[in-house]
Amino acid sequence: MSFALPTENLYLDLSGRAKLRLVGADRVRFLNGQVSNDVRQASTDASLYTGVMTIKGKLCADAFVHASGESLLIDAEPELRGALLARLDRYIIADDVRIEDATEELGLLHVIGFGGAAVDGLSGFGPEVQAVRSTRLGRAGVDLFYPAAQEAAIRARVHGVGFTLLNEDGAESLRISAGLPRWGAELDENTLPAEAGIEDRAVSYTKGCYIGQEVVSRIKSVGHVNRQLCGLRALDASPLYPGMNLLLPGEDGEPAPGAKPVGTITSAVSSAGHGGAAYLALGYVRRGSETAGTRLLAVLPADSADETPVASAPCPVEVSPLPFPPL
Repeated sequence: MSFALPTENLYLDLSGRAKLRLVGADRVRFLNGQVSNDVRQASTDASLYTGVMTIKGKLCADAFVHASGESLLIDAEPELRGALLARLDRYIIADDVRIEDATEELGLLHVIGFGGAAVDGLSGFGPEVQAVRSTRLGRAGVDLFYPAAQEAAIRARVHGVGFTLLNEDGAESLRISAGLPRWGAELDENTLPAEAGIEDRAVSYTKGCYIGQEVVSRIKSVGHVNRQLCGLRALDASPLYPGMNLLLPGEDGEPAPGAKPVGTITSAVSSAGHGGAAYLALGYVRRGSETAGTRLLAVLPADSADETPVASAPCPVEVSPLPFPPL
């Protein structure tokens, strides 16, 4: 993958994401007790980013929520489809709530106007198409939810007003540059929202109780976690790979013998910009080594899979603030 800031108007096909519809008179109250953000703020024209936690305050999903008529619609990564449905369904006791799996029923495109094309040009769809403002890739965009049977017509309309399909590699490049964590890379069942830096977007500290709220609030009062998601910028042309360990360099600039990792790379992308860095990466770094400007060494672990390219030497990297600052 390579990173370059787009200059055209793009759309991303997210139809494979899990889509769950909540209906019933208690839907807002019920979901508000299950997720970390304030569902009462969900609207028909703007999405709400949120986490779904365990009682220990660790994530079991991250998702977007918006209101859709007399229902709430949740969308999440495809691999969370079954687990998220089961997680929510488990807590329905005497609530007037029903959860429907709408994954196959609805298509989803996300459009971003990098080239100045007006996202407004996408207005005027029929009532069965819902346009919802969202910031999925670190830049304001619009989600289009539509009946799956209208896939061809919706795509034709989007192409007709000047938007081009963004492939998965391109979307990954934008995501990493924006410093946004993704389920399966930076986010999993062992992640605390504060570690991933999503608490400002995904957590309400004023809405009241929800599952995991006590732990999340305690972490806020303590003021720190033991590791933090950071940006990492390669200082030479060496490639970076997910799974690389991060070590503190010794006085000679090499890893000290027996040095223990202070972090791990979770995602990486080749880069033509951002200060001339050959690669940009995201990774978790332990407290004490996460300050912007800290120099580290990225090395492949000794038990790396055979198919992983082998780095000839440790790659020097520098901790960067997120999102990565532009040139």
